[in-house]
Amino acid sequence: MAHSTSQRVTRQIQSLRRQFAQADGLPFSTVLAEDLVRQALRDEEVGGRDCVFTPMLTLWAFLCQVLCTDGSCRAAVLRVIAFLTARGEEPCSPKTDPYCKARARLPESLLARLTRATGQQLHQQAPSHWRLQGRRVKIVDGTTVSMPDTPDNQKAYPQPKTQQPGVGFPMARLVVVFCLTCATVLDLAVGPCLGKETGEGALFRTLAGQLDEEDVLLGDRCFCSYFDVALLRRRRVHVVLRLHQRRRADFRRGRRLGRDDHLVTWTKPKCTDWLDEATYGLLPETLLLREVRVRVSQRGFRTQVLVVVTTLLEPAEAPAADIAELYRARWQAELDLRALKVTLDMDVLRCQSAAMVRKELWAHLLAYNLVRTQLAQAAQLHGVTPRELSFTGGLQAFQAFAEQLLGCRAQQLLGRCRTLLGLMAAYRVGDRPDRYEPRARKRRPKKYPVLNRPRAQARAALLQPS
Repeated sequence: MAHSTSQRVTRQIQSLRRQFAQADGLPFSTVLAEDLVRQALRDEEVGGRDCVFTPMLTLWAFLCQVLCTDGSCRAAVLRVIAFLTARGEEPCSPKTDPYCKARARLPESLLARLTRATGQQLHQQAPSHWRLQGRRVKIVDGTTVSMPDTPDNQKAYPQPKTQQPGVGFPMARLVVVFCLTCATVLDLAVGPCLGKETGEGALFRTLAGQLDEEDVLLGDRCFCSYFDVALLRRRRVHVVLRLHQRRRADFRRGRRLGRDDHLVTWTKPKCTDWLDEATYGLLPETLLLREVRVRVSQRGFRTQVLVVVTTLLEPAEAPAADIAELYRARWQAELDLRALKVTLDMDVLRCQSAAMVRKELWAHLLAYNLVRTQLAQAAQLHGVTPRELSFTGGLQAFQAFAEQLLGCRAQQLLGRCRTLLGLMAAYRVGDRPDRYEPRARKRRPKKYPVLNRPRAQARAALLQPS
């Protein structure tokens, strides 16, 4: 029997916005606004075939699933039942099949669209005094995630060759672009770890459209190639990158700008395999770049000397000390990836198919952006910058207040939202710029034997007589 879901979707949108502390009068209050979600649903042509698990309710359950410690589908369905009961509606079945089917019907493009929209929205609305040296800076970095060992996952994201067949796990490579100011995710590229053109540089080239004119891109040495820099300069994007290990800096040559600071000219190399001849012909024959040698005097740091390459050529506009400070901020991408992989448990994914793995990734990023937006709201209200607030503390405060926001009356909502944002602003990141720790673990793992053959063979061995 067909059911009309339009009125139900409207009621759910109005109620579910409370879950993300959306209230009139608060700064940055438009994330996941009704018009944004409705437009995304229309653009992606998403319809609802289930009278309970409408697209909006399914999206909400999916986001709560990746935000909560218990990320099982059963717990997600129980949260939906609690939500329906709190609104005076009949609870749905406790079985997980309807939810899993509804989640599979959500297009990957819908989650990607909402993630990019929320990230860009906060990036554009950020006050200028939050920016480092007044510049619009974006950071790019790569990482890997693993997933269940299923045939579909293995086909799309093969396990590393160092792992034996039947013993290892499929692995995907991610390249993420972050906003330095607000720490939101702006875009993501996903690919396998094996094969040609699967490295971080190749994945990053698919994200070039996320960069605007006069942006400054921060990245490590794997993004520092002639062609990547030339392509970015065609888009009028500035770069601050660490010099690639295969290049050598000679500060006795070039035009000297100061101590450990000079201009150099790079010559265009031969055309590479991934670049077509037409694009190669459009690139300049030489690039005028600036190299700054940074000496790290802090004891305990692994790197003592590094060379930073940048297209910010004028020392008056970008002194060498500012370039060094800007590159040091690249470490924020490592901390943001840690928040995603450790705090939100994105390191090991749960889904059994490659299509659902990608949706799970985008759901993690969208949930991460929502928490970051609430932290930006808290920072705006309390006169600090978003990077000063703890992501873990903000997530814990949100989880503690989720049920309160769900059940409170309309006249109570604004007060509880302000209380929530006040708690988020209370948890600050310690100002420890020169902290150093050994890269080692103190707690020993339990001494279980390592599974070094396929599980089916190991189970069969248990049945053999001793």
